[in-house]
Amino acid sequence: MMKKWAKVSTIALMAISLAACSSGNANNSGGSNNSAPSNNESGTNGEAVKLNFWTMDRHDMEFMQEKVDAFNSSNTDNIEVEMTVMADNYNQALEVAFSSNQAPDIFKVYDFVTGVKKGYMTPLDDLMSDEFKAQFESVLAENVNMLDGKIYSLPNTGQYWRLIYNKDLFEQAGLTEAPKTLDEMVEAAKKITEVGKADGAYGFASNFKNGSGFTRPAWAIATLSKGEGLEGYNINKGEFDFNVYREVAEALHQMKEDGSMMPGVETLDIDPLRAQFAQGKIGMYINHSSEPAVYTDQFPTDVNWEAAVVPSIDGNPQGALWVNAGNYLAISEKTPHKEAAFKFMEYLYGTELRAEYQEEGYGISVLPYVNEAANEPELNGISGFLPTENDAIYPASPAAITESRLEGLKATDALIRYILTGGDLDATINDLNTRYNQALEAVRSDGSTTIEADPSFNANDLRGSLVVGQ
Repeated sequence: MMKKWAKVSTIALMAISLAACSSGNANNSGGSNNSAPSNNESGTNGEAVKLNFWTMDRHDMEFMQEKVDAFNSSNTDNIEVEMTVMADNYNQALEVAFSSNQAPDIFKVYDFVTGVKKGYMTPLDDLMSDEFKAQFESVLAENVNMLDGKIYSLPNTGQYWRLIYNKDLFEQAGLTEAPKTLDEMVEAAKKITEVGKADGAYGFASNFKNGSGFTRPAWAIATLSKGEGLEGYNINKGEFDFNVYREVAEALHQMKEDGSMMPGVETLDIDPLRAQFAQGKIGMYINHSSEPAVYTDQFPTDVNWEAAVVPSIDGNPQGALWVNAGNYLAISEKTPHKEAAFKFMEYLYGTELRAEYQEEGYGISVLPYVNEAANEPELNGISGFLPTENDAIYPASPAAITESRLEGLKATDALIRYILTGGDLDATINDLNTRYNQALEAVRSDGSTTIEADPSFNANDLRGSLVVGQ
């Protein structure tokens, strides 16, 4: 969510209603996939080609409905699109829809690899012109929007990770700029706490109630500093190595030991953290580009805050800062109207539409052609989140499927325990490496993942990939 909190009237689609739909009604609201292949791909005989478009995005529903309506009234191919916004259980609804031959023609991707393997998505390669495809070449990644070299979905917006800091507290502590190294961050947190503690203000916080309290700072700092560290997976070696987080874990532990972290971080979730920041009680934390909307609408604040590139370990970054991005829409493999569906998809990727989407504050694009065309959104604090040469999309890791077979503590839990209570970091890392790589071997052996080592990977090759001219 970026700017507008739409008043949403969502459509809840229940499995029982899907199963009861008539499989012979090609143009009903459940989907058009049952029809026999049509000779009326572009509606040339006077009958409209009706397409169903499903999404779970509610924050941009009003904007997107306006654009769907505009497409319906202006396209010359006699295509009509009906958009459905799912309130809950989106993935389950898709599963039921495909199993009952009522799947949408176009849909927002939920689980990319699973969807491709189940035959839900059609490859886009033959539908795209060379000119259209060229706009995305710098931001495509295997197991993210491609599988076995085929493109099934395209990127759109992303979460850009930054250090969010309270400029007023920095000024009170005699600090003139955001920290550029981990040591500077630890020292800044100490100084802020020294001048702010009497008023309940502390230098640093993270939402350690759950694992993201570690991953938010760790993934960002590690990928920028070392060009690896997304979910603890080493792309070059094709194995897990949690040594990549050593310096970050030590710095976070030091701030806890110094008393520079807000008390109670072990039970802190992200929204309570934001509420405390909005009240001027936190000097710094690390999060993504949803924050400008949060402090405009959810937790309005008078705090003078800004976003900066996260610190690197030593001020000499050797990688690129991970951007959480991947895929957006897919075309059903079962629809008889693939070409019509792609014409709608192509419309949604138009430069003017995507630039307006960004300018209205609904999301920051990862597409260079959009970032070149778009004006800066009128949203306080957004400038610090706009893409730079530091930002990049990384290849997928096998962490999620590996953790499904993992025995014992997950890495986030083990490392948060060290941050909060101390202990033997070497033993913690060695234990994690052993258990994760055993689980990885198991999921590779049974074919659950095909992600292997890529010795040629170099994160520096990704730098500037989201910015035109870099």
